[in-house]
Amino acid sequence: MQRRSIASLFVSEEMHKDYYFLGKITRTHGLAGNVILKLDTDQPDFYEKLESFFVEINGLLVPFFVERQQWTKDNSKIITFKNASLQMAEQTVGKDVYLPLSTLPELTGNQFYYHEVLGFQVLDDEGKEIGSIQQINDQTSQHLFIVDSGKKEIIIPIIKDWIAEVNREKRFIKMNLPEGLVEVFG
Repeated sequence: MQRRSIASLFVSEEMHKDYYFLGKITRTHGLAGNVILKLDTDQPDFYEKLESFFVEINGLLVPFFVERQQWTKDNSKIITFKNASLQMAEQTVGKDVYLPLSTLPELTGNQFYYHEVLGFQVLDDEGKEIGSIQQINDQTSQHLFIVDSGKKEIIIPIIKDWIAEVNREKRFIKMNLPEGLVEVFG
């Protein structure tokens, strides 16, 4: 399971569907056109050597190329863009940063990225279909599958120990859910 490197993919524009949210440019750093990029990931080491990324400006993903970078604290990096200027850096402050989905390492077993399980069926431990994953809420401390059973919306906490199987080929997640959890949404 990966945190947001994934599907805070609730970016509405169709062109964003092949990208994932990496973080946000929070402020400029100095007067040479450097910025602070706050990464929103549980695997910051994976982003040790960023060569480029896309910044959302006016609904478009604009590529920026990295000349230098260094870690600061709490998953933040000081980024120097190629051909940087203070004016260019100021225009990126407060903007979201994205990378192509193709840059994510492939996960196996019961690990998954949130974006890849949207539309998967959720099955109980006996193989009975509960419904399909419509959304994932990662805005709370407990992340949640929002599942459509066809009759009702069911909210299932994403708990590692409850996930028995992730089958990418057949597009389902089998879960060992506590008795009565699904019925609560009756």
